[in-house]
Amino acid sequence: MSYVALYRKFRPGEFSDVKGQEHIVTTLRNQIKADRIGHAYLFCGTRGTGKTTIAKLFARAVNCEHPVDGSPCNECETCKAILEGRSMNVVEIDAASNNGVDNIREIRDEVNYSPTEGRFRVYIIDEVHMLSAGAYNALLKTLEEPPEYVIFILATTEVHKIPVTVMSRCQRYDFRRISIDTISDRLSEIAKKESIDAEDKALKYIARVADGSMRDALSLMDRCIAFFMGQKLTYDKVLDTLGAVDTAVFGEMLDLVLAGDITGLMAKVEEIVFMGRELSNFVNEFTWYLRNLLLIKTSPEMEDSIDLSSENLAVLKAQAANADYNDIVRFIRVFSELSADIKDARQKRVVLEVALIKLCKPQMETDSASLAKRVAQIEEKLEKGLVQARPAPAAEDAPEAVSPVKKEKERVPVAALPEDLQQMVGKWKSLCSNLSQPLVRYVINADVSYNGDTLIIVPNNSVAATFLNSGDALDTIKKVLADQTGKAVNIQVAATEKSKYGGDLIDLSSIEGINMPIEIEDN
Repeated sequence: MSYVALYRKFRPGEFSDVKGQEHIVTTLRNQIKADRIGHAYLFCGTRGTGKTTIAKLFARAVNCEHPVDGSPCNECETCKAILEGRSMNVVEIDAASNNGVDNIREIRDEVNYSPTEGRFRVYIIDEVHMLSAGAYNALLKTLEEPPEYVIFILATTEVHKIPVTVMSRCQRYDFRRISIDTISDRLSEIAKKESIDAEDKALKYIARVADGSMRDALSLMDRCIAFFMGQKLTYDKVLDTLGAVDTAVFGEMLDLVLAGDITGLMAKVEEIVFMGRELSNFVNEFTWYLRNLLLIKTSPEMEDSIDLSSENLAVLKAQAANADYNDIVRFIRVFSELSADIKDARQKRVVLEVALIKLCKPQMETDSASLAKRVAQIEEKLEKGLVQARPAPAAEDAPEAVSPVKKEKERVPVAALPEDLQQMVGKWKSLCSNLSQPLVRYVINADVSYNGDTLIIVPNNSVAATFLNSGDALDTIKKVLADQTGKAVNIQVAATEKSKYGGDLIDLSSIEGINMPIEIEDN
């Protein structure tokens, strides 16, 4: 006989064998015992949580000749026929490949005939969200007024795609993700039945990787057993088979991130890639590690909800003491975004390395958390005296006597040279940003040039020109430029011959050798 996969071999044969869905099993069994069976059910939830398994159990139970506490006996002729797939009373349909109107019309025609044996004809439609709009419309009438001997069980992993008109005609049951402990216990039970020597830590890791899916857990266990046939299934062997990374590596990575050691991080990535680890799994696992770090940082009482050995837990607690809340949250955000991007990335290593550098370099991001981190780094450097102070004035510039009140000599601006003016023109918008409103509005978008030792401002409208030539606008600009550059600047406001701005303007046509071309528009 050919080999049967574990998830098929150990599929529950009765309701008591179902793990992690007690809230659904109890309800269905009570309905069967009280003979209060509905005509349409909607089973929704993530993959591998028992939707199809419970649907088949329910189909056998409602037709069983001798049900036991609401479960099928699996001994009567009806149960055997359904188990062997030769019963006409249970019809399984894959909506992914039978999603047209004609497929549903066939069902609608079939339900007119009562079952030749058993009480109910049960239609199990898997992946029902794949039905077309026309197929849903064809199904609605039958769902609304089905014959008393027909039961529909609709199963889906994407309940949001089911039309409301269909959901309102069904009893909805939401299947939960199965807990790590429940999956781990089931794997241990199966390992004993199969005479497989396996470490509890190894089975626990498989259960966590399965992400709430019992079927995925059994498939992963099958894979690990096949790779190390006849050997003890250890934690390290499971890591090798699944391409996963040991928890200790995450601790080392986090230490490097907290130290800002980019070189060390790149070397660690090289090591992970060389070992053949799956980078998508690594990202998910590291995100989970950061989640555990945040839980420990938030409350030491959260230790019981973290699945780590005592040694790794001690490392995690030490790291939590040295890490900041905002940093951890930022790390989790960066890696959560990465987990969504890395699945479709062609260069997974590159996007991983960029994300790790982001963790060390908050200046690469513009969100509030990163800005706060950058400010904190600057404050830390100031406290340690790592920020270089402005050089002290030369001895020849120092005053002979220093006043007890004013200990530093004010810096006197030096006359700006043409090369200084050229630099000001290149950084004009940045220099102007320190002006106050409304002056900055009139100056920042103006054309600017220089001629000899004079900076020339060309306003873009008459209102701006009038404002710049009134009051102390030019004096304010001179002062701000002097404060930022240390250079005293001569400034003039320019106008074309045809401009009627008024005020103390100069005529551009009279200037020769101006160092920036200024476009003159005709009014």
